[in-house]
Formats: sequence, structure tokens, C-alpha cells
Amino acid sequence: MSTDSVSLKLVFKVVIIGDSGVGKTTLIKRFTQNTFQGDYISTFGAQFSIYHEIVEGDDCKLFFWDLAGQSEFAAFRSKFYQDSNAGIIVYSLENNNFGRTSFQNVPRWHDEVRKQCGDIPIILFANKTDLIDEKQIAQSAIEKLLLKHHFLGASNTSAKTGKGVQEGFQAIIRLLHKNKKTQLQKT
Repeated sequence: MSTDSVSLKLVFKVVIIGDSGVGKTTLIKRFTQNTFQGDYISTFGAQFSIYHEIVEGDDCKLFFWDLAGQSEFAAFRSKFYQDSNAGIIVYSLENNNFGRTSFQNVPRWHDEVRKQCGDIPIILFANKTDLIDEKQIAQSAIEKLLLKHHFLGASNTSAKTGKGVQEGFQAIIRLLHKNKKTQLQKT
């Protein structure tokens, strides 16, 4: 599509948070570059990736802010949340203590986003489906969490295989675009 046919240029900031090691960085790389890096490299502070997509004729530029999950970075995270339009909370589906703890910490991450950003749309990514039998996912626990905290939705993802990644990110992009268009039409 040529840039002559683009009607609006829209910019959005999306924060991606969750415990350290759940796959936030690899999910972003899978979505923005369609790559997977198997070696774990901890995010230090925050890093961001830029992604462009034409949505219904509008040029959408997204900044995905990957926030470090380690507790020692908690004091720094508040600055990175500023001006966020949406959030993605990631936890690991690994069937071990790490996976269970990352799921148990989702409400804490949700509270942090709400405190820092207000009432922005948030989606939940259950990552690492490639490491489990998806039939064993506790859907009822996830559904309770989604209802209690008013998540936009949830996506079972695998940064390794790409499963669910496009759908999850697209849910956020489409909602941001729709909300911005509605807002602009009212003005």
C-alpha cells in the first residue's frame, strides 16, 4: 500500500510486563521480526521495539515497551509506564514452580499497570504452549482471572512456534485503532 493512501498516522505505546523469564522479549521478537532466540537474556530496565502496520488505511506505529520483571527494577518501571495506551501481561505455562508463580503474580502485575496507567486495555498472554499439553491448561482459573480483572482477553502463545502470537498482538492493535478512530470522530 502506498503512503499516499494512508489517511491517518497513529502512534501507540504498549507495555509488556510479567515475571522475569516468561518470554516477554521473545514474544515481541516473534511478532515484530518473526524470529525466535532460544537463549535467555534478561532484560535490563526496559527496551522497546517499533512496529508499523496499516490498519484500515491508517498507518499505525506501535512502540512495544518490554519492562524488566525483576523486583530490583520496580522503582524504575513507573517511568516506563508513562503514556501507555495498552498493556500485555505475560505468564509462563510451564508445569513447575516457576510457571505457577508467574500465574499467581498476574494480579500483582495487573494492579501495577492500573496504578501507573489507569484504565487501559490489558490482554493476558499464557506463553510457552510448546512446553505443555494444552489440554492441561486450567481454563476455569484463567476465566476467573479475566473476569475479576476485566482483561480484554487472553491468548495462549508460543514465542518458539509462533502459535497465538499474531492473534494476541492483533487484538491489541485492532482495539487501539478502533478506540482512536472513535475518539477522533467525536472531536
